[in-house]
Amino acid sequence: MTEVDVIVLGGGPVGENAADYAVRAGLSALIVESELLGGECSFWACIPSKALLRTGHAVAALRRLPGTTAEFDPAAVLARRDSFTHDWDDDSQVQWATGAGIRVLRGLGRLVGERAVEVDGPAGRETVVARRAVVVCTGSVPATPPVPGLDTVRTWGSRAATSAKEVPARLAVLGGGVVGCEMAQAFRRLGSEVVLLQRGPRLLPAMEPFAGERVAAALREEGVDVRLEHRLDSVAPAGDQIELRTSDGPVVVDELLVATGRRPNTSSIGVDAVGLEPGKPLTVDDTGLVEGVTGEWLYAAGDVTGRALLTHQGKYAGRIVGAAIAARAIGEELDTRPWGAHVATADHSAVPQVVFTDPEVAAAGRTEAQARAAGIDVRVVDIPIAVAGSSLQADGYDGAARMVVDTTRGVLVGVTFVGQDVAEMIHAATIAIVGEVPLDRLWHAVPAFPTMSEVWLRLLEAYRG
Repeated sequence: MTEVDVIVLGGGPVGENAADYAVRAGLSALIVESELLGGECSFWACIPSKALLRTGHAVAALRRLPGTTAEFDPAAVLARRDSFTHDWDDDSQVQWATGAGIRVLRGLGRLVGERAVEVDGPAGRETVVARRAVVVCTGSVPATPPVPGLDTVRTWGSRAATSAKEVPARLAVLGGGVVGCEMAQAFRRLGSEVVLLQRGPRLLPAMEPFAGERVAAALREEGVDVRLEHRLDSVAPAGDQIELRTSDGPVVVDELLVATGRRPNTSSIGVDAVGLEPGKPLTVDDTGLVEGVTGEWLYAAGDVTGRALLTHQGKYAGRIVGAAIAARAIGEELDTRPWGAHVATADHSAVPQVVFTDPEVAAAGRTEAQARAAGIDVRVVDIPIAVAGSSLQADGYDGAARMVVDTTRGVLVGVTFVGQDVAEMIHAATIAIVGEVPLDRLWHAVPAFPTMSEVWLRLLEAYRG
């Protein structure tokens, strides 16, 4: 039986951060991982998906400038994607962990009691015990909709899409969230005919309405068949192809990507052994302690908590958890004030997100609807992104910006940008929201000319009237 200070279930970026911050504080840590160390983001999500998108975006940007032409080879795009995933080899990640003083144990781990984890690995079954804490960072898995016949055909999940070795002639995408929109555009630009089926009235439903509207318009302009408020009645094999029976009639495709959301990965990790319900998110306080378990030993971070299903937010939570465990281990008083060192305050009101479509959608904080639902008196400012920097960026640049202001406190609570190359502007919004910078002070943050950041000046001018 092995004992360490901290056991981390799940070796994605969230688990790596939790373990790393525990080790930095002088504790010993072990990561239990049954797949590739580095997890979903490194091998099947953020990194490969952006690699699939980047070349198409760069070529589209060139074509928006006069006197330029550009083409690309889809096979080269797939090869470049493979380079970022190291051909799905995690040796470099293991070397990093070892160099950071973190032990890696291969195998499927599950809780079997207080601070105890049983691991089924290549060498058999063993039990490891944590002296201080167990941290669950097992992420999320795709949620499958109850469509008749879906289990009778082959389907792509996000993993299959981002690791595809060939570009299908015809692709159907079920779901209009981030994965659905990004992969619809990526494969359309790689050469597929694409139909995107969305059950609701708009794409990107968790974001400001104008974001989904602009992305839908861009996809349609590129030839994606975007069908909103569209019902998928059933699915059936059609030889080597797949027939989708929809409210507008049948659609036959070569591949079907199911991108209808994700659910916390808690079904097979033994949470029932500590009194929790499998398949449900692990509810945590802002230090990462799992509610419903006594003893201050079980923590969780990332998608598995159901908070913000984003890699960067999970890594942030992992850092908070690692620091909180270390503080409790040495008897240090935790800093649990809002924005304190041991609380994940940003999860509630300052989450940034980028949708890497073209146009990009970059948002931070609350939407107008979320702010009003939270009881905040808000004023919304909407303007086009029409400054010297955007005109230089692309001929006919077409973008939009929204600022949501808490009028009682005079601070930003939400910002959304939609347009080419807006992603790199969103951190300024995140800083303003986290720092609760008064708008009269923000007025003195002078944007450099001629950059697209001058949109900040235009937003403030519009607010001041």
